[in-house]
Amino acid sequence: MLKNLWIFGFEALWSPVFLVVMILVLVAYFLIIGPYRHRFPNAEKVSKKQQFYFVTGILLTYIMKGGPVDLLGHIIFSAHMTEMAVLYLAVPPLLILGLPVWLIEIVVSKQFVQRLLKIFAKPLIALFVFNLLFSIYHLPMVFDTVKTNATLHSLYMLILFFTSTMMWWPLLNPLPQYQTLSDIKKIGYIFANGMLLTPACALIIFAGHPLYATYTDPQMWAKAMELCVPAGTLPSLNITGPDFMHWLPALEDQRTGGVIMKIIQEIVYGTLIGYVFFNWARREREKDKQQLNELPPYLQSNKN
Repeated sequence: MLKNLWIFGFEALWSPVFLVVMILVLVAYFLIIGPYRHRFPNAEKVSKKQQFYFVTGILLTYIMKGGPVDLLGHIIFSAHMTEMAVLYLAVPPLLILGLPVWLIEIVVSKQFVQRLLKIFAKPLIALFVFNLLFSIYHLPMVFDTVKTNATLHSLYMLILFFTSTMMWWPLLNPLPQYQTLSDIKKIGYIFANGMLLTPACALIIFAGHPLYATYTDPQMWAKAMELCVPAGTLPSLNITGPDFMHWLPALEDQRTGGVIMKIIQEIVYGTLIGYVFFNWARREREKDKQQLNELPPYLQSNKN
């Protein structure tokens, strides 16, 4: 399949400009947490685990948005849904977990950021806004309009990424003043996310016909491809539609995309539930240990 994509050229397949941007982000990250760390107040050493989270988040961003998956997502719907699931469900938590507390405090100290968090990071607002925008995007009329307009596409994708980050913020941010959910509420929050995303997946999986013209109508498909293929490339290739990939029929591809979205969602949400639960259990153990240490020695021996 990747061999078939080479006909669109290196630029379309690997997005070198986006690659440079991602490299610069990583360079800036390691300079800030490394040689320039002493310039920031209360800056502590960043753990290898946090570095792994951040680097993985950036790599996934490039693979999904800059690598072949993005180009493939304009040709087959299942690749598009893989891209959407990873970008908006997996990448934001990795980036949040990869940032040290002292760096997040610096960013959050900005008045503009505080205003955004005050509005969009409230759990109920964050929960409903992202899932609503995600569901609206996958309505056929909206999807085909956004997919064939470069400005609308870029704007909607940025808004989705911002709202998905806000959706994860109440669960994963390390700042006490923004931790408004108890551990049990966090688990309920994750379950609610899964429920709110289900209707969009169900619409895609159980539809009796292909929903999106950008994957079935040759003219609409060609217009959508212009967003990721350099001008003049497509007419010279004599390709009439996405069926040149010899992939699944449009309806089966659509259903596969919905299933992929649901599977990745369950994996991510299951992982986050485990993360919340084990952190909860660890804090309870530490609390019990602290309470035990505060007891008189003769009571401690009885407890043991």
